[in-house]
Amino acid sequence: MSALRPETRAVHLPKPELNGSTPISVPIYQTSGFVFDDPAVFADGMARPDGAYVYGRLSNPTVRALEEAVADLEGGVAAIATGSGMGAINAVLLGLLGAGDHLIAQTALYGGTATMLAGLAERHGVEITYVPEADPAAVRAAVRPSTKALYLETIANPMTQVADLPGMSAAGREAGLVTVVDNTFASPILCRPIEHGADVVVHSATKYLSGHTDVLGGVAVFASSELHRRIWSYSLELGATADPFAAWLTLRGIQTLPLRMERHCANARLLATRLAGHPAVSAVHWPGLPSHPSYELAAKLLPDFGGVFSFDLAGGRAAGESFMRAVRLALLAPSLGGVETLILHPATTSHRSLSAPELAAAGIGEGTVRVAVGIEHPEDLWADFEQALGRLGGSAE
Repeated sequence: MSALRPETRAVHLPKPELNGSTPISVPIYQTSGFVFDDPAVFADGMARPDGAYVYGRLSNPTVRALEEAVADLEGGVAAIATGSGMGAINAVLLGLLGAGDHLIAQTALYGGTATMLAGLAERHGVEITYVPEADPAAVRAAVRPSTKALYLETIANPMTQVADLPGMSAAGREAGLVTVVDNTFASPILCRPIEHGADVVVHSATKYLSGHTDVLGGVAVFASSELHRRIWSYSLELGATADPFAAWLTLRGIQTLPLRMERHCANARLLATRLAGHPAVSAVHWPGLPSHPSYELAAKLLPDFGGVFSFDLAGGRAAGESFMRAVRLALLAPSLGGVETLILHPATTSHRSLSAPELAAAGIGEGTVRVAVGIEHPEDLWADFEQALGRLGGSAE
């Protein structure tokens, strides 16, 4: 399968063989455990991630099919599926770090991750240094004898800064660090961080992988079997296990991921470009625009620029609230990566845990609106945005 392109591999997912035949689609194995005739096989299945299926918290055929599918798309050797994206992040970082260890993380982070890292520092005694996402020299300067890992996001949430994955990963590797990359915003269709030196790739499968706003899940993909086994052992006790039905829905979504990503990106391009020229908009944050600070890096690293962007309204908080009330087609809702276009106000939702100075440092303003672009017709989306923007000036219909 490695010689096939991602668009083909996404369709032809790994499936369990059944007595000489193979199902066309992956079945749902909705069972908590499995029965054995041989005690030795039972014991072996408890001891390794690729052994016999034993107990749902350890392994399940549907869940393993998802793990193999995402590992294949990302170019990894193995994966761990979890009950949420934060489950994947916690499993990896808590499995890597202990009291007194040091983590280097990029400054621009998803709000949930930022909160989790603050908890690592407060409750577990992990020291954290934050660096810009495209500054390998800052990584080298931050390294200490206790530094164990480097944490990055391919495309940051919500201001869409793009990390210098090759440069940052190389700096981490020089220091013997484990580089972990959240690839949720890019998906394996736009970027495969392991090809750029990452050791672990994490996803919120809730987003683009499942793609239909009906799943809660996460995945961590590993470049080495040794690291996979280490984190697998920890994740068992953490209990962040994926459910077979959620895994099945995610597998179903992955088969259309390449097609959806093409439309997400195309729609984002149209909206971001037109918003950048609208008088009510003071700035648009999408790495496909030449005005974005990550534009040149993104153009080298990514075949397209993603389906999420943020924009700032000139009227600030009041304008943002007015816009979000006025849209008719776009939905005011959390998350991203589904077929519907979703909008939210980062300062009071996804990044509500950040203080005012932290929000300012991240570039998130009171008038910032994040758009997760769906796959609707782009002109219908623009008509909705245009009428909502028109209402900001008192031209309500």
